[in-house]
Amino acid sequence: MIVNLSGTQTRADREIWRCAQIMGWIHYALITALALASADFFVKLAAGRLSNSLGLLLYGSCTFLTGIVWVAWQWARGVPQHAQTSGVLAALGVGVAFSAVTLGLYATFSAGAPISVGAPVIRLGGLVLASLAGLVLLGEPLTVRYVVGMFLVWCGVYLIVTR
Repeated sequence: MIVNLSGTQTRADREIWRCAQIMGWIHYALITALALASADFFVKLAAGRLSNSLGLLLYGSCTFLTGIVWVAWQWARGVPQHAQTSGVLAALGVGVAFSAVTLGLYATFSAGAPISVGAPVIRLGGLVLASLAGLVLLGEPLTVRYVVGMFLVWCGVYLIVTR
């Protein structure tokens, strides 16, 4: 925590601390956003050019291979691997959920949705639902700023869909 010379924390001190916390992870989020946008783009290119089930199989093969290489690389470097039952179950949930996302993307784009509409609706809808899960299931704080942000997201979805 940052404290000024008087020993009390000011609003500016809190803002600096908040920005420092964000900077610790924001570059990962931006790289992930680029990967997510690329995935949407490539699914749009592939949709209708192969069966949805084959697209899902190819996606799964890539993620499986990436996982094998990563675990082997960490093992070779001596990084210990560990797992708790709750972690394994949550990771399996991730796999099932991303498989459903991939299948949903193929179905959406095979049905003719333009990427400029389908991708934002899917991603922003997911953002809202994940954010609500944070509030309801994980007890994250609800603030006025959050409510305004969610309102703006829904306005954005509406404007994109009704363009």
